[in-house]
Parts: sequence; structure tokens; C-alpha cells
Amino acid sequence: MIKSMTLLIELSNGKYSVDINKPMGLAIPVEFKVDERLVQQPNHFSASVAASKPMQGGGFIGDTTQGGSCNVNELVINPHCNGTHTETIAHICDANHALSKTIADISPAPLMPCVLISVKPTTIIDAINTSESYSPKLIKGDQIITKAALLNLLTDYSNEQCKSLVIRTLPNNKDKCSQAYNQDNQPPFFSREAILYLNERGVEHLLVDMPSLDRLHDDGLLTCHHLFWQVEEDKHQANKNSLVNKTITEMAFIDNKISDGFYFINLQIPAFINDAAPSRPVLYGCKQIVSST
Repeated sequence: MIKSMTLLIELSNGKYSVDINKPMGLAIPVEFKVDERLVQQPNHFSASVAASKPMQGGGFIGDTTQGGSCNVNELVINPHCNGTHTETIAHICDANHALSKTIADISPAPLMPCVLISVKPTTIIDAINTSESYSPKLIKGDQIITKAALLNLLTDYSNEQCKSLVIRTLPNNKDKCSQAYNQDNQPPFFSREAILYLNERGVEHLLVDMPSLDRLHDDGLLTCHHLFWQVEEDKHQANKNSLVNKTITEMAFIDNKISDGFYFINLQIPAFINDAAPSRPVLYGCKQIVSST
């Protein structure tokens, strides 16, 4: 029996010992609705809740409590609105376009360099005088993640370490696991400058604990999604400059027990031929090996 296992991973800035015995999951567990009782799951855009019912047919029922030989549940879920999910460029591009990669087309490495940072969104007091921008225009009360905040928090990390980036917004509490986001509960979102900065740093897999990179009601522009994948705004076709292999993971939850710092991440996604799918990102701690020579 293997009691413990450590992997050695070499990056350009050195070697790291990765402890794979202590995985730290970032996915919100989805409690499926099976009757009229309330369930604990986050919700975005007032979407129907994720639900489950036993399969029935030909005298078979997939529920052992009802006399079935085994449990076989049919699940109904909206990946974008019912919990932690990963999406591809197909989220904003025509499905029949050649460069519109689906979840099944994306194959992230088993372990990728990853930085975790905690960011306190900036509340817009005076939209006219702010140095950051958004489309549609920022308004008083908007909460944004700014380039200035990201620049300050990522200064000590190399671009190679930032291939994957997890952003925890502050304050952070477990209410995010069952939060209903709507007009009366607007979540934070990114400024244009913030996303362009992350592109400059080479972030390929961006994971956040908000339901979207963009404002809840943004006139359908999805400005930050377009910038992240380099798809022309107001267009739904990728081009030769588009970053088609990048992913966005939204509605993650990063427990306060997990410290900011450098990790390796396993982005677990199913082979769905769809623009998004429920996902289970897992962080692994590591230590840089200091050479004795």
C-alpha cells in the first residue's frame, strides 16, 4: 500500500516537491433538488435549480427506496448558473465555428503551475475619475477587480507561475456556496484593464469565486470574456489572434484555510461537447527545492 507520494516538477525557476496526498478542492458541492424542499446551491440569473429524479421505464425505477435494484438518477443542471463550472471560448462563439473549442476539445495538463491571491474589490465612488474602465460604463456602486490590485499582488510571481490563477474575493465566507446573485445582490467583476493585464502575464486558466468575469447586467456585451479570449467585441467568431485554449472557471469556493501562494492545480473537467461543464479544480501544495551546491 502506498502511504504517501510526492512528485518532483521542474520549472525554469527551479524544482518543486508537490504533495499530492493533501488535495484542496475548490468546487462547490451541488445538492440536487429531489422534491419541494430547499437545497443549498448557488444560483445565477434566477436559473432553475439543479434537480434529480429516478429514471423510470419498462417497469424499472432507478431508486432502491422505491423497490429498484439500483439507483439511476436523471440530472438536470445549468452548468453556468448552478455551481462551479469551467467554460471555453465556445461560450461566446458560434458553435459551428472552426475555432470554437468545446470542453471536450480542451486537455489541460494534469498539474499546472498556479497562483492563488485574495483581492478586495474596489467600490466605484466616482466613475468619472476612476482610472479603470468597462463596457458598458462603470457606475457608482459597481465593485470591480482592478489592474492596480492584481499588479500589486502578482509582482513576486513569474509569468510561468501564473499559467493558472485563482482569485478569491474578499470578504470571503461560506455564503458563496448558496448565494443567489441578482439585481439586488450584484457580485464584483473585472475591469477591462485587469483582464488585459492578465493576458499580458500569460494566464491561461483563470478561476474565480464570482458567477462571471462580467457585470451581471451588461447589455449582453460580456466585455471581459471577449478580452480574455481575444475575440473581437460584438463578434461571435474567433480569429487568428484568439486564445482558443484558455479556460475560465467561475463560482469556485476557496476556503479561508487555504493560504495565498504558489500551488499546482488539477483542473478536472468532463469531456462534454458543450461550451461549459461542471468542474472540480483541485489545488496541491508544493515546496521549492533549494540546491545544496
